[in-house]
Amino acid sequence: MKDPNVLVGLESPDDAGVYRLTDEIAIVQTVDFFTPIVDDPYAFGQIAAANSLSDVYAMGGRPVTVLNLVGFPIGKLPHAVLSEILRGGADKVREAGAVILGGHSIDDPEPKYGLSVTGIVRPDRIGAKAGARPGDRLVLTKPIGVGTITTAIKRGGVPPEVESEVVRVMATLNNQVDLLEPFRISGMTDITGFGLLGHAWEMARESTVGMRLSAGQVPVIPAAWTYARQGIWPGGTRKNREWLQGQVAFDPAIDETIQLMLCDPATSGGLFIAVAPDQCDSLVAALQGAGTLAAAVVGECVAEHPGKIYVGN
Repeated sequence: MKDPNVLVGLESPDDAGVYRLTDEIAIVQTVDFFTPIVDDPYAFGQIAAANSLSDVYAMGGRPVTVLNLVGFPIGKLPHAVLSEILRGGADKVREAGAVILGGHSIDDPEPKYGLSVTGIVRPDRIGAKAGARPGDRLVLTKPIGVGTITTAIKRGGVPPEVESEVVRVMATLNNQVDLLEPFRISGMTDITGFGLLGHAWEMARESTVGMRLSAGQVPVIPAAWTYARQGIWPGGTRKNREWLQGQVAFDPAIDETIQLMLCDPATSGGLFIAVAPDQCDSLVAALQGAGTLAAAVVGECVAEHPGKIYVGN
């Protein structure tokens, strides 16, 4: 028998689970961890923590408590490396206003770090993927292009200023919950491994709406175009595009590089928000006023072709 207090569970592929405690409070639970994507251990800790916290934000919640999850090759790497990873995570958790209660670690040949996060949300303010409606405008809060840059970093030769910029993007919290409170947000998710189009399609499918996206309005980290034109992509980029065949239609004028960029996997990407059309301009202005990395209107939801996406210029 289904527990009526499970508001978001296994039956819906959302960013986190939600369980109602009272009519006013529900808990949001998520867990995420991964291997290093940058060499600097402190930056890795910040990025991994921001990425884990993001799932709570994507559900409209506020992180409250955190558990560290650590895999580390004891005896192979200096303990100072682990200390820096944990320091980076702790600083980001503190910035989020949450607290670390403990965690678990194992001896692992490859470093891994992330968080189990518990947050709170009002049951009537859950930012699920399934709520978007025809007419809603679609707003993105961070630039894309993380995947191609981090792949280039692994291959070497990326200028320090480019690496610093992509770290800044990934380590920035999606903590706009209070800012979103006055607006009619009907659906929300965050952009991670499936890329912008993959996560947009998930929202379109779960909400049974079509989407029209404008490739030219999507913010991209400028340096990402340099590596994209050199054909430097993570393996997931092309896999994402193949996965979306039949679900996404591109204007013939959109070249392959742009198509792939829209499918590029992100780590700790931005929020993708469906907002009522009459409130879109005000939301963008509020995001800009708060110094959000991006506040781009990248498309709209439509009644036509439900569960499908059309990408124009």
